[in-house]
Amino acid sequence: MNSKILMKNHPRLKSNRILPAIVCIPCLLLAGCKGDTLPTEVVLTSDFLENEVFRLEGHPCMKNEIMLYLANSENGYSEVFGDGIWAVPVGDGTLEDSYKDNILARVAQIKTMNLLAQEYGVELSEEEEAKTRAAARDYFGTLSDAEADYLDVDMETVAKLYGEFAVANKLYEAITEDVNPEISDDEARTITVRTILVKTYKLDHEGNRIEYDAEEKKSALMRIAEAQQKIADGEPFESVAADYNEDSKSEYSFGRGVMPEEFEKAAFDLGVGDVSDIVATEYGYHLIYCISTFNPEETDANKIKIVEKRKQDAFNEVYDDYVTTLTSNLNKPLWDSIHYDPGGIVTTTGFFDVYDKYFTVVSTRFD
Repeated sequence: MNSKILMKNHPRLKSNRILPAIVCIPCLLLAGCKGDTLPTEVVLTSDFLENEVFRLEGHPCMKNEIMLYLANSENGYSEVFGDGIWAVPVGDGTLEDSYKDNILARVAQIKTMNLLAQEYGVELSEEEEAKTRAAARDYFGTLSDAEADYLDVDMETVAKLYGEFAVANKLYEAITEDVNPEISDDEARTITVRTILVKTYKLDHEGNRIEYDAEEKKSALMRIAEAQQKIADGEPFESVAADYNEDSKSEYSFGRGVMPEEFEKAAFDLGVGDVSDIVATEYGYHLIYCISTFNPEETDANKIKIVEKRKQDAFNEVYDDYVTTLTSNLNKPLWDSIHYDPGGIVTTTGFFDVYDKYFTVVSTRFD
């Protein structure tokens, strides 16, 4: 039985250490993905090629492509956290199960972006094609015969994947090239504040949030008012915070659109050294002390983030519409059988680093 999934997603474009290209984590192929509330349709098919993991609009993705992703990304994480990380329970399975599904969704996104590139007439130049071949030679040359055999890859497989990365990035640039990069200092302004929070909720033993009842909220309000009075009487904000703050931290730097609306409005209205009135948010009652109303370095960094967000929104608008027109088929028995356990034979981690060496990555990494 193979799943045919309706492809309607709202992805975030984001790069990370797993993939060098502009990627997100949509549930293109996996029924029941977290956050995917759209209907799925299960159909019986029997026309998959040998070792074909999924098919997107008639275009196959083969097992060796998936294995190349898994080997490099899992090896990279294992070097940092140890092999035991993959057995950590997550939901009904393990971290490895969850991560494998993540990889599948990411590969599906790259394939989808390549289909969309055809609609836009985006393709690689001769120079860019030469780069993909050079990168493939570079990376493939690092593999031992045993690694290449285990992964069942050759240089053409590597070049194909590098080409897909490059096309995806080029498509992103083509769609977002008209986004206005001009951001004013005020729009990007970041401020730094100290805070005192008295919560109006608690967590049960399973981590579920439970709102305070009326009496508990009244007690919380009295407690923040007590802190406010001590500050008004001349006690340093920092020392009052040490006694009253129920947050995990007391200092924040942020720009607009990050904090709850009530908190943000009060914070941005303060001058240096000012203390706000009591501010109520979904988290509880706050007092805010302004340390800085403008940080040039952080403001410049925030401008970059704002422009990237504009680009993501512009791209997602096009991408979201496009994925609603597509269909995909997952070879579920083959997918379920895939397990990366090379027993020390495969140690490669450089697949993504080699790509980065030859191509400029459009979006910054995280984590």
